[in-house]
Amino acid sequence: MTQPAEQHIEGHTGQQAIAAMKAFGTDTLFTLNGAHIWPFYEGARDQGMRVVDTRHEQTATFAAEAYAKLTRKPGLAALTAGPGITNGTSAITSAYFNGTPLVVLGGRAAEERWGSGSLQEFDHVPVMASITKHAATVKDPSQGAAAVHAAARTAVTPHRGPVFLDFPFDTIFTPASVEVPVPDVCVGLGAAPDEELVDELANAVANAERPAFIVGSDVYWDGAWEPLRAAVEHLGVPCFFNGLGRGTLPADHPLAFLRTRGVLKARADLVVVLGTPLDFRLGFGKFGNARVVHVVDAASQKAEHVEVLTVAGDCNMILRALADHTGDRVDHSGWIAELRAAEEAGRAADAVLLAADAAPIKPSRIYGELAKRLERDAVVICDGGDFASYAGKFVEVFEPGCWLDTGPFGCLGNGPGYAIAARVARPQSQIVLLLGDGAAGFSLMDVDSMVRHNLPVVMVVGNNGIWGLEKHPMQFIYSGWDMACDLQPELRYDDVVKALGGAGETVRNPADIGPALDRAFASGVPYLVNVLTDPADMYPRTSNLG
Repeated sequence: MTQPAEQHIEGHTGQQAIAAMKAFGTDTLFTLNGAHIWPFYEGARDQGMRVVDTRHEQTATFAAEAYAKLTRKPGLAALTAGPGITNGTSAITSAYFNGTPLVVLGGRAAEERWGSGSLQEFDHVPVMASITKHAATVKDPSQGAAAVHAAARTAVTPHRGPVFLDFPFDTIFTPASVEVPVPDVCVGLGAAPDEELVDELANAVANAERPAFIVGSDVYWDGAWEPLRAAVEHLGVPCFFNGLGRGTLPADHPLAFLRTRGVLKARADLVVVLGTPLDFRLGFGKFGNARVVHVVDAASQKAEHVEVLTVAGDCNMILRALADHTGDRVDHSGWIAELRAAEEAGRAADAVLLAADAAPIKPSRIYGELAKRLERDAVVICDGGDFASYAGKFVEVFEPGCWLDTGPFGCLGNGPGYAIAARVARPQSQIVLLLGDGAAGFSLMDVDSMVRHNLPVVMVVGNNGIWGLEKHPMQFIYSGWDMACDLQPELRYDDVVKALGGAGETVRNPADIGPALDRAFASGVPYLVNVLTDPADMYPRTSNLG
């Protein structure tokens, strides 16, 4: 039986919007209640869409973004007019920089009284236009379904990103009889790449002495992890990872590397960056004397600040072409062995840090204990500065979609929202939220949302009582002086979680970390392990942020 081209629906634009999103496979709406958006709730009730409400719109929007990351379907947030939408702005901006397909539906003051000073009257569209792929107001009650369908399609089309629609109060309640479009089978697929450029890329990889791939989020978004494996195994290419690229090749694969970026920068003669920007995380596209090739999912992502060969198109098509390359190729086994030796040396050095018995506790010891307990499909979420950076250094990822970090925008407060969505989308997986104590101050109140919706999450706070990412560099630059870098020492974040209906404990001794984590994983509730760490410990940061 063929799928109908359209679905008929009788209802207001709230009903139409939910029907349009369900057609894309989206089954959860994240929100904070406001009267301007009640029709979306009515639509969700009538059509069987789950609604998860939070204590802050930023959390709801981060949750919707994480839902998209975890399911590769468009995430959905509904935000009430005015401050509800401005509260979600940072999370929407993060989605923009992360290339996440996020649909944000907003309320809006009534059109018939616009300019009269209605409650929360604010023109959101000019603000949203700068941080989304598309932003508009839906004023015609008969166009709700079509507008949301078009917006969702825009969100999932490479290069992916957030979209925004708001609905005036006097429009959203008005019923209409409409047809809801159904996405075609090609929705979300990228464009075919230039075959000559792909051939040039394949020959460059095959003939390089010391090639390497840096695998980024767009490989994950395109669902291209199997073609990636086929390509790197066929051509013998070592891989490093960035963002959602982590896990597209398992961390224990012979061609996966975590600890040897210094060797990469010093020795590689060809670096192929797959599906991630040439930004501060990657030295702005400079890797010593290596030739750099940039593979992007859409021509709009071409880097303008550096001259490199750019290949634009669907990552599946490009990687399959590399896997099918039949020309002569250089034997890369010596290069791989060099990297593997450096990787194992780095692993041995890390083992000392991961087992450190020093007091105060070194952050590395937390990750040493965590690694013993993480299952292969555990979803690890980072929300913080130095403490989260240690996670990037030590946590190994084995499956696609199991690593959620803040991304290049670096907005703290994402963690609880990401964790809420992770438990919704991956009900059988371990969900671990890693929080710096500074980051914990942004949205820890949303543990209440986890409790109300029965969403158990293991939270670990690296609590050093400072803004470590700022304090140590500031003291270095100002010869020992710093300001606005200190937090309350030994703050009991676990007591906050207990007060909200969860559980937790504070850990002061290295030997107590493992048992505390065991209790957290076994608890079945939101559980926070508050580890007091050494404020003098400084993450060995080498990247140029600007």
